[in-house]
Amino acid sequence: MISPRPLSVVVAFTILLAFWPGNAAGESSTSGEKLNFVHDVIPILTKAHCNAGACHAKADVGQRGFRLSLLGFEPQDDYEHIVKEAKGRRVFPNAPEQSLLLLKATNQVPHGGGVKLKPGSKSYETLVKWIGQGMPYAEEDDPELIGIEIEPERMTMPKETEQQLKVIANYSNGTRREVTELALFEANNEALATVGETGMVETRDLPGKVAVMVRYSGQVSVFNVSIPLGAPVTDLPDPANFVDELVFANLEEIGIPPSPVCDDATFLRRVTLDLAGRLPSPEEATAFLADTSPDKRDRVVDTLLDSPDYADYFANKWAALLKNRRESKADITANFAFHSWVRDSLLQNKPYDQFVREILAATGTIVENPPVAWYKRVKQPTAQLEDVAQLFLGVRMQCAQCHHHPFERWSQRDYYSLAAFFSQVGRKPTAIAGEDLIFHKRGTAQFVNKKTAQPVKPAGLGGPALEIAPDDDPRLQLADWMAEEDNPFFAKVLVNRYWKHFFKVGLVEPEDDLRDTNPATNPELLSALAQHFIDSGFDLKEAIRVMVRSKTYQLSAEPNEHNAVDRQNFSRFYPKRLQAEVLLDSIDLFTGATTSFADLPMGTRAVALPDNSYNSSAFLKVFGRPDAASVCECERVQSSSLAQSLHLMNSSEVKGKLATANGRAATLSKLEGEVSEGIHELYLVAFSRPPTGEELSIAEDFLSKERTDANGKPLAVATAKRQAYEDLIWALMNTKEFLYNH
Repeated sequence: MISPRPLSVVVAFTILLAFWPGNAAGESSTSGEKLNFVHDVIPILTKAHCNAGACHAKADVGQRGFRLSLLGFEPQDDYEHIVKEAKGRRVFPNAPEQSLLLLKATNQVPHGGGVKLKPGSKSYETLVKWIGQGMPYAEEDDPELIGIEIEPERMTMPKETEQQLKVIANYSNGTRREVTELALFEANNEALATVGETGMVETRDLPGKVAVMVRYSGQVSVFNVSIPLGAPVTDLPDPANFVDELVFANLEEIGIPPSPVCDDATFLRRVTLDLAGRLPSPEEATAFLADTSPDKRDRVVDTLLDSPDYADYFANKWAALLKNRRESKADITANFAFHSWVRDSLLQNKPYDQFVREILAATGTIVENPPVAWYKRVKQPTAQLEDVAQLFLGVRMQCAQCHHHPFERWSQRDYYSLAAFFSQVGRKPTAIAGEDLIFHKRGTAQFVNKKTAQPVKPAGLGGPALEIAPDDDPRLQLADWMAEEDNPFFAKVLVNRYWKHFFKVGLVEPEDDLRDTNPATNPELLSALAQHFIDSGFDLKEAIRVMVRSKTYQLSAEPNEHNAVDRQNFSRFYPKRLQAEVLLDSIDLFTGATTSFADLPMGTRAVALPDNSYNSSAFLKVFGRPDAASVCECERVQSSSLAQSLHLMNSSEVKGKLATANGRAATLSKLEGEVSEGIHELYLVAFSRPPTGEELSIAEDFLSKERTDANGKPLAVATAKRQAYEDLIWALMNTKEFLYNH
């Protein structure tokens, strides 16, 4: 009698047979088309979210001992983990249905992720067949996936309707296959449309444009939808330039009539806040309202662009984006020098490509060459490439350091190719503590991919590797590539960033995330603005001029009966809360007070502050001045809060400004004659317009009321009048008309 073999030996022998060439089980399972791990298995795992970042593709560790690459971008590694890791315990070709891979996915064996596949489904049967075939990876002559198509690619859909998408995979041998069931779908604006797991798009009750990203096996494409309102669009303003032509054409296409052009007072206040970061003075408002010249709006734009106030305001924007950040007292020299250089560059209207070039290729010391200060905050080549890509190219590369970008075509090669441009940046300590001399190190420009340990040469995004001589600074070639006319990123991200500054909403949102899967709401306009910017020689003032001279910028913020729901087509001006620094300066102007800042002359505006150290101000902090810790404009808080309301209504800081000696309330209270003169002045300062008849009457009645102290005794006439003006200023300051640029 033969003694029974240990169970483990039997199991091991069975598994061995399953992998043995020509075994019966394998032969019976290979009937029909041979499956491919990359084309047939990875898409199933991706659709089931097995290789999502929250599951088995969790960074470097996976989940419960089982690790997959994010979204299947590294299939060879995934094949090793599934087929060979843990002695092949996850797959059992002799009895495919008993494979742990399937038992877990169907939750027949307890699985933290729950049910991912249903027995009998098409995906389940594909995995059964693949395991039964002996888990083939791929044949040498298997075609490669070269792209996907969406049918339809774009269309106009009425509100609250449905459209089923069809996804076609195209292969290198010319074959095509429908892969809709295995594709992933995501809408970029779910307020306009949603998309289900199967690719069914459902529009909602808002008009506009929405993009649906479709992803399959590392390939990405986009379905674009226009959702019309369908209202008649008539009596359009005469276009001032190509901006209006393209905006109005879009409004006609989707049927959203624009609001009328705003009045002179609204325009003057709007453009002065947006260009100079301040309110117009009463004298400016009076002169502008009295001017009957047809070109007065264009002329005031030019006057503001030529003013030091423009340079102050936009230097404030760029200093934050360029991380002009004070982390110790030793930083003060560098921060002041860098801020001054940025301001002077804007004041002289230095071409944008030159501005960027001088930052990226900066060498020397901060004292002799202030742009070197950028390298003080951004020290590592990986940090340098990530900041440059996001700030100057509108491409977020952080994901690609470890894996292929999930929503774009950028790979680790692209990431390290950009890093290689900064590989020869050298540093030497100087006599000033914390300050380095920046120089170009002679040598081969390359950067080692930390995963493959292979050196990578410099290359622009999507471009070939560059051979750069050891004596040549790679950063100069990076700047050259960025400024090329056919560069698809450099000009577009700048005009999109500035468009958002003036119109509140970018043509692409977020403003620094330009990618194929996040298309512009008006792509023709974005392209036209970028080309205009390039043709102008990267003239920043000209880029601004074409935007604010447009009738689109000058539309009223008051909605009509049709466009109140519009949030992305610019059928009206979208009101914007004043930025922290602008609001503080506006309150100072309105009240006649001043705010003092350390190390700066008295009277320095908040928009002229050089770095983040001044955010210790309670006002600037509560109203969201950015801390200059990143290149993202999202650092600036533009939303309203209860803390902001309380600060305006009841803080000792604001009370002190209202009651300041020789302030506006004190000065107006001493005026002889009718109070209407003082009321007119307040309205001109706050709103750049005179009061309406009703507003004047209410204010006059308020100022003429008798006032008493805490004990009910009448106040002296002078004291009562001053308090009345303080209260009136406080009331006007807390209106939406004051707090918003409209």
